[in-house]
Amino acid sequence: MKIINTKDDNFKHEFEELLQRGKMDMDGVTTIVKGLLDEIKNDGNTALKSHIAKFDRWEPSSDEALEVSVESMKEAYENIDKVLRDALHLAYNRIESYHQKLMPKSWIDFEKTGTMLGQKVTAVDRAGLYIPGGKAAYPSSLLMNAIPAIVAGVEEIVVCTPAPDNELNELLLAACHLCKVTKVFKVGGASAIGAMAYGTQTIPKVDVITGPGNIFVATAKKLVYGEVNIDMIAGPSEIGILADSTAREDFIAIDLLSQAEHDEMASSILITTDATLAPRVSDKVEEFLKILSRETIARKSIEERGAIIITETMDEAIDLMNQIAPEHLEVITQNPMELLAKIKHAGAIFLGAYTPEPIGDYIAGPNHTLPTGGTAKFYSPLSVDHFLKKSSIIAMSREGLTEIGEACALIANTEGLTAHEESVRIRLK
Repeated sequence: MKIINTKDDNFKHEFEELLQRGKMDMDGVTTIVKGLLDEIKNDGNTALKSHIAKFDRWEPSSDEALEVSVESMKEAYENIDKVLRDALHLAYNRIESYHQKLMPKSWIDFEKTGTMLGQKVTAVDRAGLYIPGGKAAYPSSLLMNAIPAIVAGVEEIVVCTPAPDNELNELLLAACHLCKVTKVFKVGGASAIGAMAYGTQTIPKVDVITGPGNIFVATAKKLVYGEVNIDMIAGPSEIGILADSTAREDFIAIDLLSQAEHDEMASSILITTDATLAPRVSDKVEEFLKILSRETIARKSIEERGAIIITETMDEAIDLMNQIAPEHLEVITQNPMELLAKIKHAGAIFLGAYTPEPIGDYIAGPNHTLPTGGTAKFYSPLSVDHFLKKSSIIAMSREGLTEIGEACALIANTEGLTAHEESVRIRLK
């Protein structure tokens, strides 16, 4: 792995390159994606089936062929090994429990004049979940997207996932059954986003679209935002690790690779105060690379987007990591809790040597759909909030209006909105 020191003459340039890691050339694909979305918007299922034939190498014989049967999902669930089924249930229960704690409540407050103010929290009617299915199938993504929607109280969940050569991952189907999802469609890429955003003869229009995807999916989500809500614009996966001299190089090396194996565009960055740890980690990364099933992908990611940074102090390391704002941040130091208050920007924070990032991907409970590319500075992890909307509640008493109405009318008058002003004054007379 590339090792750089904050004392190096070219460090500033090297670090700036790391900060640009999440940039996606959306401009380069926007024209293509907009064309696909327009076709879906105008031609519905006809365009959808044409796109599937072109990109997924199979031709749906009818509109009905786009949908996965409930029976096939149930069969997939029943056919998986019991130990694996139990693992899925454990993950479900932990994810559900965590997200239940995140649920906001409706509230009402009464003022002494009798005026009532409050907030009503309600779920969206229909949520669309995009589950990737290209280089790998991710049943865990189904759980992480569906369970918050279920906890939020969404009435109907629609899932779209690509089916290359008309084949779907059985474990993904089993997870759909576990989550009681009944509307699953074999549609991927930008086409799926368009179908959920605009609706077709088969796929219903949704209110919010969540879930990760490649640059075409991300661009499509950006273009349909406003027609529907979206969770975030997510890029390639990434991990940042803060480590001191107490950290084990084998733990760090394999954790860096846990993200590198996702995608050639993934980034893995270690920042440490121990100059002797850096080469040891680099050697271990090479050692582990040789035994990975996805070595080619992970190696390209590590060589092109991986880095080890050596700093003088932990405060300097934390400052750099806050600038990076990684999707996943592991803190492997002697006293990780002492550093927590100084960490400002990260999608998910993993404290201690025995909290590897993959435990958050699958089973700990918090969501694994996280902001990437530095967007943790202003985005939050996927949660129940993405499937909820909040309405303000106002009920004025006559006494309450008398108390504040004159000030309201004055502000309206100042803005030159006569009807606004008179709407209040007619009630004050």
